[in-house]
Amino acid sequence: MTGLLIAGTTSDAGKSVLTAGICRWLHRNGVRVAPFKAQNMSNNSAVVVTADGRGGELGRAQAMQAAACGLAPDLRFNPVLLKPGSDRSSQVVLLGEAVDTVTAGNYRTLRPRLAETAFAALAELRTEYDAVICEGAGSPTEINLRDGDFVNMGLARRFGLPAIVVGDIDRGGVFAAFFGTLALLSPEDQALVSGFVINKFRGDLGLLRPGLDMITAATGRPVHGVLPFHPDVWLDAEDSLAYGRVLGRPGPPHGTAWLRVAVVRLPRISNATDAEALAAEPGVRVSLTIEPAEIADADLVVLPGSKATVDDLAWLRRTGLADAILAHAAAGKPVLGICGGFQMLAARIHDEIESRRGTVPGLGLLPVEITFAAGKTLARPSGSALGVPVSGYEIHHGQVSAGDAEPLLRHDDGRPEGAVSGSVSGTHWHGAFESDAFRRRFLTGAARQAGRQGFTVAPDTRFAAIRERALDVLGDLVAEHLDTGALMRLIEQGPPGAMPVLPPGAP
Repeated sequence: MTGLLIAGTTSDAGKSVLTAGICRWLHRNGVRVAPFKAQNMSNNSAVVVTADGRGGELGRAQAMQAAACGLAPDLRFNPVLLKPGSDRSSQVVLLGEAVDTVTAGNYRTLRPRLAETAFAALAELRTEYDAVICEGAGSPTEINLRDGDFVNMGLARRFGLPAIVVGDIDRGGVFAAFFGTLALLSPEDQALVSGFVINKFRGDLGLLRPGLDMITAATGRPVHGVLPFHPDVWLDAEDSLAYGRVLGRPGPPHGTAWLRVAVVRLPRISNATDAEALAAEPGVRVSLTIEPAEIADADLVVLPGSKATVDDLAWLRRTGLADAILAHAAAGKPVLGICGGFQMLAARIHDEIESRRGTVPGLGLLPVEITFAAGKTLARPSGSALGVPVSGYEIHHGQVSAGDAEPLLRHDDGRPEGAVSGSVSGTHWHGAFESDAFRRRFLTGAARQAGRQGFTVAPDTRFAAIRERALDVLGDLVAEHLDTGALMRLIEQGPPGAMPVLPPGAP
């Protein structure tokens, strides 16, 4: 077998979910399959602990795709991860390890090293698996970035991969996007584009079918299927912008009242996926917000992770959100901080590493101080909280350097983690709320603090099972709505050859 590249007309066209769906379909058919994304730009990451005990990061989407393949995450699945810390700079994570910070100006210097690392990782995976399903980044037709590209058509050219272009019809203009994506590629790149997939279709397929025939006639390439919009496809988003205003599809309450959770959509939000486990609970409505009024109306306020803690804290103050959070806490209602959000709740933050602002005041809701260390903590800890087991993962430079607050959790060896003060709590552990018993007890306490006496947590929500069902949904969508015979031929045999070239073509 050779593999496949899933490209997209735009960011958030559906590349990640289509890759996961194809991986799941192949896995269920007995194919030894692995995912791959040469370079990802995302602040949503997962932690891998290697055999030698070293912690490393890869994109959250590739960890999800690995699960679709029945695999544990492997750092080679996403060898290059760029984590934006501002509009102009990103931390470079290479095979799991933070190695540099790049800007648009110095990226070209570093790119050959990143490309060779990515090519080597894919070459290794192709010797170990029957098929590797590769996800592109953004659009393959970024004509100003084609020179040196190793994620989209540069990757396809290097390994002779057939490329499928997916487009989100919900945005409108999908046929123009397909045609333009192809027409602006060079003839050599066009030779690898082997078809299209339409994503998020709602309506009568009969009305769409003439368009499918016309785009095939215009490009000489088939539409391999139309994936319908599905409300259960929302977990493990690569970017928080992929979420709507309300997260997930909240089920009706188990008791008589809803619990309203407001998650602050920070400018540099990271691992917003922490809120997904809360949103999976019946009767818990999780919204992402930048509005102080929504903080005032919420029962529980969550400050999520951030790739720029001090800068995002300043943004909270500029927008009035900080005052709203302080008022919420003063009323005795629960506030939760996770990782960067936990750091913002501290009395003081000492940062000579990330922002280099020195000592700045935090929100002062937790009696701790945070000091940023040069080295990044990357771990998958486990322990207990509220009398039940809990596990998670850590990705942070900030460390608790002072304070004697009551801990929120404890490691298996008894070490304290996080802090609690009245109705305010915080932890550096991402993913803790995927531990079902802990999530139930925390939400029960939060509802009591918020005065939501009618809220009762459901006794049987299993987040791991919900995630597994979501992956099965993706596999079902591929099996039922795509031409899987054509996909398998591409994976096994490569590009079909002798396809027409559309003018003008990139030079």
